[in-house]
Amino acid sequence: METETKSKAKRGAKKDVAAQAEHKLRIRVRAYEHKILDLSVKQIMDTAARFDAVIVGPVPLPTEIKRWTVNRSSFVHKDAREQFEMRIHKRLIDILNPSSKVVEALTNLSLPSGVTIDVKMV
Repeated sequence: METETKSKAKRGAKKDVAAQAEHKLRIRVRAYEHKILDLSVKQIMDTAARFDAVIVGPVPLPTEIKRWTVNRSSFVHKDAREQFEMRIHKRLIDILNPSSKVVEALTNLSLPSGVTIDVKMV
């Protein structure tokens, strides 16, 4: 009997935690150069921390690697080939229960070129 009430209390606690963290701003940042990406992430985190937002991350996501193999010559020497690759580095930042000031500050943020940002409200 007691274990049933304890398990119900745990389930109720989980629901309370889920109710508290209803809104989450999920920011996904992508760039070809990891140094520029890290500077941009630091700038985003400093802006969110200035307004006392709860920040989770940055979480490094797997680097996406695109590879191409090309013949060096168009007619002869078919065994001679070149390989090219493009690396896309990614980071994920979550801001829990963002206020309107945080959202406004992040939209007005100026980031370097070559950095792509996807913002979702979860």
